[in-house]
Amino acid sequence: MAKQPSLITVTCPCCEAELHIDPRTQAVIRHKEHVKPRTLADMEAAVQHYKGSADRREDAFKKSVEAQKSHGDVLSKKFDEMLRLAKENPDEPPPKRDIDFD
Repeated sequence: MAKQPSLITVTCPCCEAELHIDPRTQAVIRHKEHVKPRTLADMEAAVQHYKGSADRREDAFKKSVEAQKSHGDVLSKKFDEMLRLAKENPDEPPPKRDIDFD
């Protein structure tokens, strides 16, 4: 009877989980999640972190709203510029799209 190969142990670079892989089937047989150290030492620090996160969320939301408001203007300006260039040079072929490069 042939000896079965042992499992290969690999650490995931993304989540740092420990993966046990069977080389014959090339499948993950089992995994062990990485234990994350506690970052907040006491309750007061946790409360301060929680209060600060509300401000960060609000700032990110405001920034997103402002970007969304100007998004239409940016697209309109890009379209107007491309239309102007197309009218100035009617004999020039249209610009290549990403899909045309294949």
